Amino acid sequence: MKLQKLSILIPTYNEGKTLYQILDKIRQVELLYPTKKEVIIIDDASTDNTAEIIFSYKNKYPDFPIIHLTHDRNKGKGAALHTGIKKATGEYLIIQDADLEYDPNDYNDLLKPVYEGVADVVYGSRFVGSKPHRVLFFWHYVGNKLVTSLSNVLTNLNLTDMESCYKVFNTTLIQTLQLKEEGFGFEPEVTAKIAKIPNIRIYEVGISYYGRTYAEGKKINWKDGIWALICIFRYNLFR
Repeated sequence: MKLQKLSILIPTYNEGKTLYQILDKIRQVELLYPTKKEVIIIDDASTDNTAEIIFSYKNKYPDFPIIHLTHDRNKGKGAALHTGIKKATGEYLIIQDADLEYDPNDYNDLLKPVYEGVADVVYGSRFVGSKPHRVLFFWHYVGNKLVTSLSNVLTNLNLTDMESCYKVFNTTLIQTLQLKEEGFGFEPEVTAKIAKIPNIRIYEVGISYYGRTYAEGKKINWKDGIWALICIFRYNLFR
């Protein structure tokens, strides 16, 4: 498939310490095919220097296409993604966190099934492949396996990492979904809803993972895991 433009969605909330670095990584990555990049940053009412960094980066690299969207109040990662999805104009879009846990150098691996014309959706997995994965919290691993396994039971998919940030979607396809979750419930909701699409082609690709500790700024916690379980039942068993 000839992919002319990839929309890169960056939901961000108080990630000023790493935003400049992640933008550098995205700008410098060379896609294997002549695909343009469209970077959409959704600032979810940050109170740090996020806006200043975005304006500074746009001034320094005026030819690097950045669309800067803002929320007037903090709504959550899912809400930020809803805003970005509506504005995306690439044939496909990818979700990119601003915290350096995920490496844009993996883009070409994630896009390979798209370029080959076999995928509508591609999930990056932190649990398969030979790329580097930072060793962190055992109970996070257990919790991820639990929610992924339960999601698989109800969707009849065989994903290894449903909670992965790195997800690639056919833009037209995801824009047709009525997504509601404004927080971290976005992951189980979107997975449940794409699984219901007839003849959907979903692939999974191993990615690297440079995870953060809580001291380094990690935001997700056990409450988000409980809500993920609720969302799995809500969006798989009820319309």
